[in-house]
Formats: sequence, C-alpha cells, structure tokens
Amino acid sequence: MPNSIKPFVLLSNFLTLIALVLWLCAPVSAQETPVETDEAEATELNDFMAPVIIDGEILFQLRGSSALPASERAEGVQQKIIEVAEASDAATVNITYDETELGIWILVDGVNVSIVTDADSDLDQMELSVLSILHGNAIKESIEAYRANRTEKARVSGAIEAIGWTIGFALFVVAILWLHRRIKRRTLRSVRRYLKDVETATAETVQAEAMAALIRYGLNFVLLAIFFFGFYYYLSFILLAFAETRYFAQLLLTYLTEPVLQIVKGIISYVPNLIMLALITWVTFYIIRGLRVFFDTVEAGTFDLGDFEKHWINPTFNITRVVVILIALVFAVPYIPGSDSAAFQGLTILVGAMLSLGANSVVSNMLAGLFVIYRRSTSIGDRIQIGDHIGDVVQIKLMETHLKSIKNELISIPNAQLMNSDVVNFSKKTDGNGLLLHTTVGIGYEEQPEKVEAMLVEAANRTKGIKAKPEPFVLWTALADYAINYQINGYTTRGSIIPKIKSDLHRNIVAVFNENNVQIMTPSYMADPQEPKIPTDEWDGHLSHESHEEAEK
Repeated sequence: MPNSIKPFVLLSNFLTLIALVLWLCAPVSAQETPVETDEAEATELNDFMAPVIIDGEILFQLRGSSALPASERAEGVQQKIIEVAEASDAATVNITYDETELGIWILVDGVNVSIVTDADSDLDQMELSVLSILHGNAIKESIEAYRANRTEKARVSGAIEAIGWTIGFALFVVAILWLHRRIKRRTLRSVRRYLKDVETATAETVQAEAMAALIRYGLNFVLLAIFFFGFYYYLSFILLAFAETRYFAQLLLTYLTEPVLQIVKGIISYVPNLIMLALITWVTFYIIRGLRVFFDTVEAGTFDLGDFEKHWINPTFNITRVVVILIALVFAVPYIPGSDSAAFQGLTILVGAMLSLGANSVVSNMLAGLFVIYRRSTSIGDRIQIGDHIGDVVQIKLMETHLKSIKNELISIPNAQLMNSDVVNFSKKTDGNGLLLHTTVGIGYEEQPEKVEAMLVEAANRTKGIKAKPEPFVLWTALADYAINYQINGYTTRGSIIPKIKSDLHRNIVAVFNENNVQIMTPSYMADPQEPKIPTDEWDGHLSHESHEEAEK
C-alpha cells in the first residue's frame, strides 16, 4: 500500500469506530431492522454481489459465483476500466457490444472490459440486451469523467477549490481561537457579576472562580466539538477537490454524515415520546410542589393531623417525594429511548444486582432510620444514652443520628446501631414525677441512721434541680464491712443538666456532713481515728504558691 494512502486508511478505520459507537448510542427506532428472514436473505445476496466503483461513484452491481466471487469480478472490471481510461486522452469513448454464448461483452475502444450474463440480468430483473446497454453507458460516462477530472484544467480548478476551502478553514480556526480567548476573559467577569449576591449569602461557599472554571470547561468542550466537525468536513472537501482522493472523501463523509443523520432522524421520530416525558415531568413537578405546600401548612398548624409530630414533617415529605418520583419513573421508562433494548434491560439487571449485593448495610441503616423517626422513642433535643455515649439529639438523618455530648462533642451513630442498642432517654416523661436521680455514700455503723438519712435529705433539698415534691428519700443499698451504704434519691425534670445536678448534690452532701461532724468513709479503712476526718477551718480563698516558687528556684 502506498505511503500516501496509509493515513487515509487509518483515518477511515478510526472514523468507522466512531460511527459504530454513534450507531450503538442512537435511539432504538434508528437501529430497528426488518424481519430476521429478510435480513438473512439480504446478507446472503450481498455475499454474491459487489459494486463497480470508479472515483467513488458506483456504476453498477455485478453478480458473483463460487468460482469467481463478486468482489474479485468487480475489482477486475474496475482495473480494466481504469486501464482503458488511462490509455488515451481522447474526449470521446467508443462502446461496442459482442454477443456470445456466455453473455454480452462490452468493448471500450476495442478492449473487452466487462460481460453481462444471465445471472446479472436475473439480479436486476431486466432483459440482457437492455442491461448491457445500461452498463455500457455507465462505463462510457465514467471513463469520460475519469479523463476530464485528470486534465490540467481540472487539476488547476481542484487546486483553486482546495485553496478556497483552506482559506475558509483558516478563518474558521481564527474564529474558534477568538471565541476561546473571549470565553476565557468574559466568563469570570460575568459569573462574578451574577453570583456576587450568592457568594455573600453562602459566605463564599459558592465561589465564582469555581463556577467560572466549570462554565469555561463546558464552553471549551463545545468549541472543541465544533472544531472537530469543521476539520473533518474541511478534510473531506479537500479530498473531494482531487479525483485521486475523491473515494476517501466519500468514505469520510459517509462514516460521519450517515450516523449523524440517523441520530437526527431517531430524535425526530422520538418527538412524541419526548413530549410525553416532558408531560410526565411537568405533572410530577407540580405534584411535589403541592405536597410541599401541604406539609408547610401542617408545620404552620393550619392542618391538624392529630398525633402527627412536627419533626416527622420533613422526613414524611422526602419519603412521599421519592414515592412520587418512582411512580413517575415507572410511567416514563417505556418512553425513554432504548428502554426496550436488551442492553438497557441488562444494565438494569446489573445495577439491581450491584445494589442488592453491596447495599445491605445502607438499606438496614435507612430502614432503621425510618423506625427511629416514627417510633417516638427519640426526638430532636432529647438527652439520651447509647452505650457509653451520652448527649443531646441534634439531628436524625435517614442513615445516622447525630448527638452533641455533654462535652460539646459531635457523635455520629448509625441508625442500625441505634435500633439494636438499649437507649436511655433522660428527656421523655414516663409520669409526672420526672427522673429519679440518685447517688450512694458509705457511713460508719457508729453514726445514727436517722441522722444520716436526715443529712442526705437536707443535702438533696439544698440542690437546685431536685424537686421538693415528691420528697427525696433514702435507701439502704448494702451493709458493708465497715459502713452502711446509703442511697439518696430525688426527682428531677431537668434531664439535660443531670451532670450539673449530681455535682451540686455531691457538693451539698459533703457540706452537710462536714457541718455535722460526720465522716464519709474512705475507700480503704484501717481503724477509727481519734478525730473525724473532716476539715475544721474554712478556706480563705487563696492558694499557696510556695512549692511552685521553690521549684522555679
């Protein structure tokens, strides 16, 4: 193969691949084929027939046989026509016919070029004599055109045409570059002007530079596509200007134009389906808007839905919206291009299998999230304990629940864990008394139990947050080796500040016991001291710094 032809072959192969991809992406109606039997017959017929092509123009079809395939027969006729055309520069061609037992020979300037057989006559369903005359006229016109296209005048005209197309393409490239530079300069300026208020409202979360970069990328991609099509057709028209390359030009035009036309025809044929899809989208959009208005009125209190809680409104709206969208998709799928194809069905099955195999934990968390939202055991603002975590519920999502701990830490707990764990809710009221807060102290056997109980009740009464009614009470939890374990119990309705209440209760217990010279047992007991281990002097409010100053010296 000549080196000058190799680039065109490579380019044609590349464009064939592009055409194949475009054909696969085209709508189903553009890819529909006749009945399988007709397709099989057409394939069998194509195996026994081939076109005779001169300078990219198809002259006629020839029938082949097992001994002489149609492609070899057509190629032989093409070579003979070209040999006769190049053998002379005459403007006229002499066509004669010679009838033989095999068929009618077509002679050009006395040279046998082609023979028309009964099989060719049956193929075209035409009488042998008439078909031979038609073949002869086609050969004559092709030779005359072949010689005319290779004259000096034709080559000069082709060169002028190529120069014209080149100048036009150069102007096209200049316009593309000018648009590219203009897009680069104007995009950021325009985006900043229109997104200035958005940047301020979102505290620069939406940045104009990022939006401008995305818009520039999209516009540059469109320019690149336009440049590709422009270069493709420029190359095709340049090749059309010369007879030697006209065949490759027609291949290029065929590989790109036909798929594009098929796609355009497919889109036009799908206009009714697109109208139906637009109608389904419009109805779905307005149904969702109506649901939003309804739930807003419920949140505002216009509609009373009984025991329907306010924190259920947004999750219920989101679930209803998803259901409406799924129903709309069921109605819309039959109108989507390619929905009835095997590829679409296979892709749907693949996606379903991937979701079923890889989304078990996701689905379990989502279902658990729905149970958490609607079972009323936990609400936003409640203080709860899950395992070792204690905090206030700040957000209940479909997948996880967020807690703010008493140390102001944000804790994310998967809803599946929330469903499978014991949850202690300090904010929900089981009755009118509230939560029962308690703590235990160990006091020696030598102290009067009635006095100890009275001191513990007094400490509870001094503690803010512990209710006076019902009154605090004391339980004996254990008779230890060296002490009686007394448990003071008091009711509180402030579950969110239990750590602070318990801390104040401990402080008040120590203060009351110190005031009454009663010692709280230490963890390790050896013997009774001569005097109770309680502080006798009040703190003057100052700390000693002597040890620190000596360490510095």
